[in-house]
Amino acid sequence: MLQKFNKQLENIMPLITPVSVVTGVLLSAYLKDFSYLIPWIFAFMTFAGSLSSNFHSIKEVMVHPFPIFLAMLILHALMPIWAWGIGHIAFSGDAYTITGLILGMVIPTGVTSFIWVSIYRGNIPLVLSVILIDTLLSPILVPISLSLFIGQQVEMDFLHIMKGLLGMVVIPSLIGMLLNQVTKGKINQQLGTRLAPFSKISIGFVVMLNGAVVAPYLKHINMKLVSITMTVFFIALTGYLFSFLLGLLMKRDRDTVVTLTFSGGMRNISAGAVLAVSFFPAAVAVPVVVGMLFQQVLASTNGHFLDRYFSKKIKKQESVCL
Repeated sequence: MLQKFNKQLENIMPLITPVSVVTGVLLSAYLKDFSYLIPWIFAFMTFAGSLSSNFHSIKEVMVHPFPIFLAMLILHALMPIWAWGIGHIAFSGDAYTITGLILGMVIPTGVTSFIWVSIYRGNIPLVLSVILIDTLLSPILVPISLSLFIGQQVEMDFLHIMKGLLGMVVIPSLIGMLLNQVTKGKINQQLGTRLAPFSKISIGFVVMLNGAVVAPYLKHINMKLVSITMTVFFIALTGYLFSFLLGLLMKRDRDTVVTLTFSGGMRNISAGAVLAVSFFPAAVAVPVVVGMLFQQVLASTNGHFLDRYFSKKIKKQESVCL
């Protein structure tokens, strides 16, 4: 029953986050006092998602580490620089909005990228390794990246940011993978599959509570909010596009291109929103929270595009051979 329910939730994933944001904004008066639960819920989500992986997955791709390097280049160089440039063009002088755009790009790759990579038959060991390495390095990379791109324009408590990432992402991930390693994968069969639907429901709750916290900035639709929304959508869309094109340019195989597209295009947007809400002025969280509206929808759309692109490519190759 839980597996069937989990499958149904997977099918409606593109709807869960937008609906949750809208619900959080509309019911902000009742939900904002429960924002202290966000880090705990997120830690549960990370733990549940990590039960399906172990440390062996890294060894399998470390022999050929170039795709991992490409993914990290996209995540922590190409896209932050792109967001910084677009931010300064679109919102010159608005340090908070620019910070939010950059924060949305320097946070680690999305754990849910694993779901989309598995659906579209990508390289599973590669996506697991990228998620693990990026997550483990995030307490160091995120503060350093923010310092490089933003400098002293916005006050940041680096120690608290690192503690937040450690508590929400790194430690739960390590515990989940360690349990998988020790039990030789049995923990995922016994517990992981049962927790999977609750993890997806938790995504909705985290997004809803984050929406409630930043509701004052989303309730009143004005030209600035529209501009932020359009800019975030554009940056998010180009993230998938750049990742896809770089994979093709580097002449990677189909499975690797699929994995790079999702791991480079998706972000741990819930963690980004938690960081923004917890350690920055609320205005910084607006671009990050707005990104929640698009992430799963864009993942679904790009997955459909990848499927059609490679299907046409295979048919073209078969017709040439004939």
